Amino acid sequence: MNAYPPIADHGMVGDLQTAALVSSKGTIDWWCTPRFDSPSVFASLLDSERGGYCRLSADLAGERRATVRQLYLADTAVLVTRFMAPDGVGEVADFMAPLNTATPTDRHRLVRLVRVVRGSLDFGLVCRPRFDYGRAPHTLERIDEASVVFHGPDTKLYLQTVGPFALRPDDEDVTASCTLAAGDTAAVVLTSANEGPPPPLPSLDEIAGELGSCRTFWHTWLRTSTYRGRWRDIVNRSAITLKLLTYAPSGAPIAALTMGLPEQVGGERNWDYRFTWIRDASLSVRAMMDLGFTDEAAAFRRWLRERISAGRTASGEPLQIMYRIDGDPHLTEEILDHLEGYAGSAPVRAGNAAADQVQLDIYGEVADALAQTREIGDIRGWKAFSDVLDWLADNWDRPDEGIWETRGGRQNFTYSRLMTWVAFDRGIHRATAFSRPADVARWTEVRDTVFKQIIERGWSEKRQAFVQHYATDVLDASLLLIPRVRFLSPTDPAWLTTLDAMDQELVSDSLVYRYDPEASPDGLRGSEGTFNLCSFLYIEALARAGRVQEARYAFDKMLTYANHVGLFAEEIGPSGEQLGNFPQAFTHLALIAAAIALDESLDATEGSGARG
Repeated sequence: MNAYPPIADHGMVGDLQTAALVSSKGTIDWWCTPRFDSPSVFASLLDSERGGYCRLSADLAGERRATVRQLYLADTAVLVTRFMAPDGVGEVADFMAPLNTATPTDRHRLVRLVRVVRGSLDFGLVCRPRFDYGRAPHTLERIDEASVVFHGPDTKLYLQTVGPFALRPDDEDVTASCTLAAGDTAAVVLTSANEGPPPPLPSLDEIAGELGSCRTFWHTWLRTSTYRGRWRDIVNRSAITLKLLTYAPSGAPIAALTMGLPEQVGGERNWDYRFTWIRDASLSVRAMMDLGFTDEAAAFRRWLRERISAGRTASGEPLQIMYRIDGDPHLTEEILDHLEGYAGSAPVRAGNAAADQVQLDIYGEVADALAQTREIGDIRGWKAFSDVLDWLADNWDRPDEGIWETRGGRQNFTYSRLMTWVAFDRGIHRATAFSRPADVARWTEVRDTVFKQIIERGWSEKRQAFVQHYATDVLDASLLLIPRVRFLSPTDPAWLTTLDAMDQELVSDSLVYRYDPEASPDGLRGSEGTFNLCSFLYIEALARAGRVQEARYAFDKMLTYANHVGLFAEEIGPSGEQLGNFPQAFTHLALIAAAIALDESLDATEGSGARG
């Protein structure tokens, strides 16, 4: 196998409690179970030798002669890898049956269904699990001719074969092979479990039924979508991706499936994104509401209210910036120095020390998420929310680490102040609309004070633009959200000159950098690529500002950076390669917002005969 496939060379399958990445060569090289944030069983994406993987592919010895293509079955999370060789054409369909339930389980099943559609092909299987990020030893036990179990420290992994596979245990690993002719099918089933009896061996008919049920689930779920715009395929794919990245038992979305994938290959900007960021998740509420997925939005708002009602965190703040998917606030960060990292990108971090940072913008994102519907929750929930705003009224005017979680010291970030304004603005509207008890007079005074401070200290006369923080003239792409949150009109002169300044400093062929780390040091070595979230926020801002054709061209160009199955990582590198954790929810929710904004602007201009 290639030591490290490109980050973008993957599709994702999942069951709404965990998910796996499958490369276009048929290799599962990332899977954490039983939850997204559990230790890995397969992690060769972070260390090709120690991480572990499961590969199922055609013509293993002569793969250079085969053409390989990967796709999703339309509007589903069923991933198909096709092998086209001179002797035949076959495919592997990877899927997990959705567990769309409030009950977490330790038992998860990943099915790999193999079939040949023309000629005949040899298929080879190699399964090398490595438990606990490759730190824990395991033993192998043969159950019968078609089944084995790998015993890890806290997890068992069952491997079952259906069809003519011949299993060959090899010390602690397993290989197998078979030859299939046109019309033949076989399957490999991986089941993770902490306890309980071995899973029964399924028949091919049962597996085919599971596949059909999986397809039906996704088709039924997507019918809820109200999107009827010009980019339905990519919007649907982004919606499915957001759903796959949401932990169904709690309703909490994770930021990305992976940890440790580099923002710069060989660099140190390698973070763990398998947690729920208040900011990312709150913005996803807007995306889901805009598409008509009200159940998903309501589930996260319930999770959010529980965090608000839980009281102070360890730092003394009412909220912290991220939590585990079940709401646990305790996150630590450790270095997995036994792993070499993706293509030598060390250190590999598990956990995230940024959980202890102060980022005041999260209160605005929380308020905005709760304000998306007319449902306000019970009186205890309102009291907890109003208590948070009362606290914020005493604590808003201080430096913090900011949206990008810099490790170079606290600053008075303009974006943090912007979202503080949002927190009070939304709180005032909720209190008055629902006649709820609140210190509206004080909230109004603070809101207006924040507004004046942003105008006076967050604005640079020299740049004719809003800037990253009060002590700099550096620009920051997070401020692309200014018109979205209704702080200024999208055609306000001050906003238009800010957008022009960003064009000159942060935008490169429609790709947008977050900020300039050389001009504004962030405490980390190395550089990074353009940030996909910011690129889509830029497109939305262009569309809202009336630069419609420019926005559409930028959107079409951004879609060329999607991978072969429509997924985006966090960043785009200098040569158009995807960098950072993958797939990233933030990017896909911003894509949805940009598509909706473009549709609305294009409908308006085309309907009136105007030109963007």
